[in-house]
Formats: sequence, structure tokens, C-alpha cells
Amino acid sequence: MSMNDDMRFYVDGAWLDRADAPRIPVYNPATEEVIGHVAAGSATDVDLAVAAARRAFGSFSNNSVADRLALLTRIRELLEARTEAFAQAIVAEMGAAISFARAGQVFYGIEHVRAAIEVLGDFQFETRMGDITVRKEPIGVCGLITPWNWPLYQITAKVAPAIAAGCTVVLKPSELSPFSALLFAQVMHDAGTPAGVFNLVNGSGDEVGAAISAHPDIDMVSFTGSTRAGIQVAQAAAPTIKRVVQELGGKSPNVFLEDADFASAVPKGVLGAMRNVGQSCTAPTRMLVPAARLADVEALAAEAANGIIVAHPLDESAFIGPLANAAQFAKVQALIQSGIDQGAKLICGGLGLPPGLNRGYFARPTIFSEVTPDMRIAQEEIFGPVVVLMPYENEDDAIRIANATVYGLSSHVQSANLESARRVARQIRAGQVHINYPAWSRHAPFGGYRQSGNGREYGLYGMEEYLEVKALLGY
Repeated sequence: MSMNDDMRFYVDGAWLDRADAPRIPVYNPATEEVIGHVAAGSATDVDLAVAAARRAFGSFSNNSVADRLALLTRIRELLEARTEAFAQAIVAEMGAAISFARAGQVFYGIEHVRAAIEVLGDFQFETRMGDITVRKEPIGVCGLITPWNWPLYQITAKVAPAIAAGCTVVLKPSELSPFSALLFAQVMHDAGTPAGVFNLVNGSGDEVGAAISAHPDIDMVSFTGSTRAGIQVAQAAAPTIKRVVQELGGKSPNVFLEDADFASAVPKGVLGAMRNVGQSCTAPTRMLVPAARLADVEALAAEAANGIIVAHPLDESAFIGPLANAAQFAKVQALIQSGIDQGAKLICGGLGLPPGLNRGYFARPTIFSEVTPDMRIAQEEIFGPVVVLMPYENEDDAIRIANATVYGLSSHVQSANLESARRVARQIRAGQVHINYPAWSRHAPFGGYRQSGNGREYGLYGMEEYLEVKALLGY
């Protein structure tokens, strides 16, 4: 599929040409040029897709586990075979550096399919509890709304467990990064997904997202995106009492205890926060350090940030490419300016394009220090390559600052003493805590406290969101 104009939706097992629909431009963030268009769907398109999913649900929900495992395995194999096509699409549509697109964006996206296969393989859909039997049954037709920052990864994190559970789906990918989603629809088609089980409608959140959220024949909405948009999804869904699972914003703390290995852990923290150009809801963008070590940390963080190669995303040496779109670039610049205006200490980076780059939505890797919890850069999700250093006085103070946010998605603790790290980890109000940078796990439940959302994704807990619980008495 050439990346230019693709005015098709995927509905009821076939490609549906919507050449007559309004056109949404897709920009390459490295060049700021329009590289193609997709069709802007309407509520009518959503109705068609939902009707197809509803028709397919009866038979697909009664499909054997073996059939669903075979389908998911074919999907995984096709994704692996087409890794390079997905990586190139993600580079073009949202600016991920090519090496990260392959080893991060696409690889981890495939891991969600692998996790769904593993969970489904030994999942107990029916269990005895004393004198009752409990069945877990697919919830029905699921509306899936995914963001632009991890385009394939967020699609597979929803589609794979929904399929594993026996649900049928209507997907609305982000209109800002739609080409990888169209490639994914082709994978679903080529894998032999039964007609109506998977449907894709492109379009805006205001039109297609709102229609999915409010649709009376959709039983569940799973949404990943901003907290602001998540509120709109929940409000639109409320009149039909559908299940709403949301994975929203984050402002994750990285708490350094006094005995942490600062020399290795500070650079890792900076690079971890800035991968994907900081456009991850889990990015550990608030580095909390003992006040007495602040100067040391400033030097280590600046050295790490200054060593980051910002380049055209097709450059194999690039650690990061551009921010994904013009609106995001403007937001990041405004928040860097607010840090300067509110008196934070700018250690490196700052406003404008990195040296040597004169177009594209590139941002400078930026470190602020002496940041206090009342500053905007300590409270708002910047979604760019910006890390704030926040000094604390003692462990209780560190925990207070870590929790001084409306969010609670991810977090980190660094300490040479595992017992100390565990003690702090238990007191952080967040859906995930990473101690001393452990390996990513496809089975670790993922989701937020407070305004970071509700419900969980990934692995067993992710699949259970797509199931209803039925108690059978006298069975």
C-alpha cells in the first residue's frame, strides 16, 4: 500500500471505498509536508461497522479457543513478516526514529499479540466456586479508540485481547497516524479474520470517536489518549451504561533514594524519559533527587541530554526524531517557556529547533532543575523531551512530591537497597512502579490511578476487561 491517499475503511470483511468523504491530511513531521490523505468517517460509517460487528458477534463469541488461538497466531506471524513496512509507516506518519520504530514501536506491538496468545492458551472461562459456577463471557461489540504516539502498539494492546476474549471490534485509530492502522487492517484481512469481527473507520475524535462512544450497540469503549478527550468519551458513553476503559495522561516520578547508583541511573532515567521524543504517557519526566545531590544530578542529566542525537528519523544514528505534529510542537514550546517564566533553572536545551535542523517539529532535549510542585512543568504532561529535576528533603517528602499530581500511571524508584525501594514503591499512588529499571513485561497490568484512567491493559488483566462475569446457581 503506497503512502499517499487511502480513502478506504475496512468493514464487514472487505475494503470500503469512501473517496467521496472529506479528506484528512497526514503530515510527515520531519518535513512538515502533507504525505497523503485519509477519509473522514461519519456517524453513518460507524453505524455500518457496528452493524457488521453485531452480526458477527453471535458466531465469533462461540468460536472455539483453538480457532481464536490459530487466528491470533496468524496475525502475529504476519505482523512479524511485515515489520519493516510498519516501521516505515510509523516513521513517516509520526516521526519515530527508524531504529526505535523497528525495535520499540513494532516489536512491542507484536508482543501484545504474543501475550494474548499466552493468556488465552490457559485461561479458565468457567470455574467452580463452592456451589456456584462462574462463567466469563465476551462483553460484546467493542469500540477501540487509539492514539498517535504508539500507533501499532496501542492497536494490538486492545485488538488482541478483545479477539482472544471472543469480542468483535470497531477500531478508530488516530487520524494523525492512520497509515500503520490501514496496514494492520490488511493483516487482519490476510489472517482470515471472519467478516465483521474486525472493522476500521478513520476520522476525527469529534465525529467518529463521539459516535463510537455514544453508540447504543457498542457494549464497551476502550480509549487511550488525553485526559481531556477521555472525559468526553466517558460523558458520551454514560447514557448507554457501557463499560469504559481509559488509559490517559501521566506525570511519572522517578524517585532516587540516597543510596541509588546516580552515575548509571540518572542517564538511564533521562534516556528513558526522552525515548519516543518523550511522547509516552509513562515517561518518567519528574526526577526526584535528594537536595544535597542536586548539583551532581544536574551535571549527569545535562551530559545525558546533550549526548542525545536528534536527527531525521530515517537516519540510523537518530535516538529521537521530531515531535509527531505541529500542535504537539507548539505545546512543548509553550511549556518550556512556562518553565523559564516561572523561574525553573534551565540546565540544557530550551526553546526552538536543535542546532543544524531548520524545519520539522524537532525539539531540543531539555532539563530543568530547582523545579517545585507548583510549577506548570511539574504538573502538566508535556509529552516532549523535557525532564524536570525536583529536590526533596527526606523520604516522606519524596513520597509527598511523587504523589503531588492528578495523575498516577507509572513511576520509578532507584535504590541499592531493595527493601527501601519496596517500601517507597508501596506508597506511590500509581498503576505501575518500576524498581531499578526492570525489563518491560508484556504481562504486567498497565493502567492508572486517578486521572490517569481506569481499568487495566496487557496480559491477563487486559483480557479480563473484555469479559463479563456470569454467576450460575443450581447449575
